[in-house]
Amino acid sequence: MGFKILLPQEIMPEAREYLESRGYELIDGSGKEEEDLIRDIPGCDGIIVRLSKMSRAVFEAADKLKVVVRHGAGYDTVDLDAARDHNVMVCYAPVANSMSVAETAIMYMLNSSRNLKKVQKHFVDDFYYAKLKLHKVEMDKKTLGLVGVGNIGSRVAIKALHGFNMKVIAYDPYKTQAEVPEGVELTDDFDRIFKESDFVSLHCPATEETIGFVGKKQFEMMKPSAYFINTARGKLVKEDELYEVMKNERIAGAALDVMLQEPVDPANPLLHLDNVLVAPHIGAATVEATERASLHCAIGIDEVLSGKEPTWPIPEMKKIKIK
Repeated sequence: MGFKILLPQEIMPEAREYLESRGYELIDGSGKEEEDLIRDIPGCDGIIVRLSKMSRAVFEAADKLKVVVRHGAGYDTVDLDAARDHNVMVCYAPVANSMSVAETAIMYMLNSSRNLKKVQKHFVDDFYYAKLKLHKVEMDKKTLGLVGVGNIGSRVAIKALHGFNMKVIAYDPYKTQAEVPEGVELTDDFDRIFKESDFVSLHCPATEETIGFVGKKQFEMMKPSAYFINTARGKLVKEDELYEVMKNERIAGAALDVMLQEPVDPANPLLHLDNVLVAPHIGAATVEATERASLHCAIGIDEVLSGKEPTWPIPEMKKIKIK
C-alpha cells in the first residue's frame, strides 16, 4: 500500500497492529511540538495526533497529507480551515472516551460533595474537625444541570438518574427531548441550569459559540450550596471570574479536569484554593479509553486512505475528496 502514518506520540499496540497488518508504514515522530511535526510530516500520508496541535504551519509543511485523526473527542487543536484549504480529511474518536469521562465527572461530583480537598488538608492535624465539622452533602435527590447531552453528557445523566436518584435537567440546543436519555428534562433556558442545579457539569466542545460562555454572570446565578464541574474544555470558562467567585466562596465548590493552559501554570491561583479540585485532564486517561481511541484512530486512517466513508469525521468538515 505504501502509505506512511506519522505518530508524534505512541498509540496502543492493538492499533499499531491494525495498521501494520494492512500495510501501513508507521513513522514514530521526533516529538510532539509544532517544530517537530513540521520536521517529520513531509512524505507522510496520515497523522494521528494526541497532544500535538495541527496548526496551519504544519499543514503547509505536509506535502502528501490526506488525513488527520485526533486521538479523542475534542478537536479544537486542529486548524480546520487549514485542513480544508489543503484538502485534508479530519476525523476523531468521539465515543472512545465517553465512559471514562462520564465516570470522571461523577468522581468530581462525589469528591466535591464530600469536601475532600479540605478533608485531606486537615484530617491529620485535626481528625474530628475534618470528620465532623467540614461541610459535606449527599448527591441523592439533588438536581444535576448538564450543559451538553452528547455521548458523554448522556452517560453522566444515566449514572446520575439511576445511580444517585438525582433529578437531571439539561441544555443542548442541538438535541430534542426525544434524543436525550429518558428521565432527563431538556430546557431551552440556559440560565435555568445555573439557577436550579445543585451540580452543574459541562459536556460540550470548544467552539465560537461556547468559548468563554460561562463566567461571573452564570456563577452568580448558582445557589451558594452548588458545585461546578468542568471535564470538557478549559476554554469554556472565564477562569479569572471563576477564581473571584471561588475565592469569595460564592458557591460551595468547583472541580476542573481541564484548564485554559495545559500543562497547567504553577502560578494559577485556582490551584491554591481549598474549594477547587484540579487534575491534569485525566478524564480520558484510562487504559480502556486509550485503547479504544487508538483503535478508532487506526480505523479512521484506514477508512480514509482506502477510499471509504469515514465512520467518525469531524462534523464541521465539509466533504473532502482525497487527492
